[in-house]
Amino acid sequence: MYSVAQNCVIEIPFYSSARNADPYNDVELDVEIRRPDGSVTRVPAFWSGDNVWRFRFAGDDVGLHKFQTICSNSSDTGLHQQGGDVSVSFYEGGNRLYRHGRLRVADDKRHFVQADGTPFFWLGDTWWMGLCSRLDWPQGVRTLAADRVAKGFNVAQIIAGPYPDMDAWDPRGKNEAGYPFTKGFQSINPAYYDHADLKIGYLVSVGLMPCIVGMWGYYLPEIGVEKIKRFWRFLVARYGAFPVVWCIAGEGTMSYYLSKTPKEDSAAQKKGWTEVMAYVRQIDGYHNLVCIHPTQYGREQVEDPSLMDFDMLQTGHGDLESVPNVAESVIKSVGREPRMPVVNGEINYEGILGRCWQNVQRICFYTTVLNGAAGHTYGGNGIWQMSTEEQPYGASPHGRGWGNTPWQEAYQLPGSRQVGVGAAFMRRFPWWTLERHPEWVEPAWQAKDPYARTTAGIPGKLRIVYSPSLWDPPLVKDIEASITYEASYIDPTNGGLISLGVVTPDSEGKWRPPCPPVVHDWLLVMEAKA
Repeated sequence: MYSVAQNCVIEIPFYSSARNADPYNDVELDVEIRRPDGSVTRVPAFWSGDNVWRFRFAGDDVGLHKFQTICSNSSDTGLHQQGGDVSVSFYEGGNRLYRHGRLRVADDKRHFVQADGTPFFWLGDTWWMGLCSRLDWPQGVRTLAADRVAKGFNVAQIIAGPYPDMDAWDPRGKNEAGYPFTKGFQSINPAYYDHADLKIGYLVSVGLMPCIVGMWGYYLPEIGVEKIKRFWRFLVARYGAFPVVWCIAGEGTMSYYLSKTPKEDSAAQKKGWTEVMAYVRQIDGYHNLVCIHPTQYGREQVEDPSLMDFDMLQTGHGDLESVPNVAESVIKSVGREPRMPVVNGEINYEGILGRCWQNVQRICFYTTVLNGAAGHTYGGNGIWQMSTEEQPYGASPHGRGWGNTPWQEAYQLPGSRQVGVGAAFMRRFPWWTLERHPEWVEPAWQAKDPYARTTAGIPGKLRIVYSPSLWDPPLVKDIEASITYEASYIDPTNGGLISLGVVTPDSEGKWRPPCPPVVHDWLLVMEAKA
C-alpha cells in the first residue's frame, strides 16, 4: 500500500526481468488506474535506465486507487501485471497547485480554472533553456524561482528537448549529464532527465507550474514524427502526473534558420505537429492542457486547432512598434472559432537588442490582458537563453546575437516586477468577466497607435482605462445615470493608488478626471459603490 496527498506525486519503480537491447524503443509500459468511483484511467510509465521503469501517479480524488501494469512484452514478469494500491488523502499544505488542482479550461472557454473551480490568471516567465547547466542547481534555480514567486508569477515556460537558436548538438544545449538525446535521436539520455527532474520538481514545489515545451519546431523534419511521438510518450510518462501544461513545440512551423527548403519544411512541420498533438491528447490520462508555441497564432501552427486547449500567441520583439500587433493579435484570437483561452506567450523580451525596457513591458501587458487574454508571459533577454557572465550565450546559427546579459542581472530588470504589479492588479477584480469597451472613452482606441488607450470593464460595476502615455486625461463617456462610481488612479510602475473620490458626470454622462501627479502611463479605475 502506498500513500500520497491529493494532487501530489508518488513514484513507483518496476524492474524488468527480460533482457532488452533497446528498452526505450522496444518496450511500452502502461498503467491502468481504477479510481475510487470505479472509473479507469490509463497512463504511460517511462524507462529510467538499465532495467528500471517508473510510474508516477497523482490522485485528484481522495480514496483508494488500484493500479495494474500492462507491458507490451507480456512475458516480462517484472513489468507485466504488476499491481498495487495507493491511498490518497486530503492535501493540507499551502501550495496552490496542489490545493486547487490541475489546470482546466473554464466553461466560458475564455479563461483558466483549477480543478476546484478557482480562477487562474496566467503570469508566465520564459525559461526556455532552464534545464541547461548555465542555470545551476540548486542555487540558481532557487534564486530565480524565489524572485518570480515573490513577484506573483505562477508559470515557467521551459523546454524539455532540443533548444532553439542552435542545432541539437550545440554544447550550449547540454546539462550536467550531457544532451537530452543520444546521437541520431535513437534514444533519450536518462541521466539528462534525472537532472531535469530536480528543476521541474522544484518549480512545482514552490507553486510555479511548468509549461513544458517538447522541443523547437524545426527539429521535426530531422527527427521524424514517429521518434518525436516516442519522445512525447516519455515526457507524458515522466511529467504528466505533475501539474503541468504541454506545449507541443516552439515556433511550430518555423523552419531551421539555415534551411534550404523552408516552405517544404514548414508544411511538413504543420502536418507533423498536428499528428503529435493528437497523439499526446490520446495518451495523457491526466488530460493536461495542450498548446503550441507559434510564429504568431498557435491555432495556425496545426491543421486542426480543435486539438488545442488554448491559443498561445507570439506578437513581436519590435519595441513600441510591436504594440499595435499585440492588440490586434489578441482581439483577433479572442474572437475566433473554435473559442478558447488566449495567452500571449512571447513578446518583447526586456532588454533584447538593447531595447524593449520596462515601459514597453507594461504597455504590452495591459494591452494583452485588457483585450481579453487569459494570461501573459514575460521574458527577459538573458533569462530565456540562461546567459551567464562566464558563459555568454553568443550568436544564433544565422550569426547574429540577441544580447549577452547574464540571467543573474536580467532577472532584476524592473519590468518583471512591474508586470507582477499588473498581475496583482488584475487579480483584485473578477478579471475573467471583463469585456472590451473602447466606446467608453474619447479618444477611442485606434488600431495602429502604440499609445492608444485600452478600456475594459463590466457594465454597471467596473471600468478600467489604461493610458500608455497620459498627458491629457481621457474623457469617460456613457456613464450610467443610475450608478455611482468611485474613481482612482493606479500607478502601474509600483501599484500605488490615488483616490479621486466620487465620479460626477455631466448631464450627458461624461466625466474627465484630473491630471495625475506625473506624466507616464496610468490606470484609471471606476468602481460602482455598493
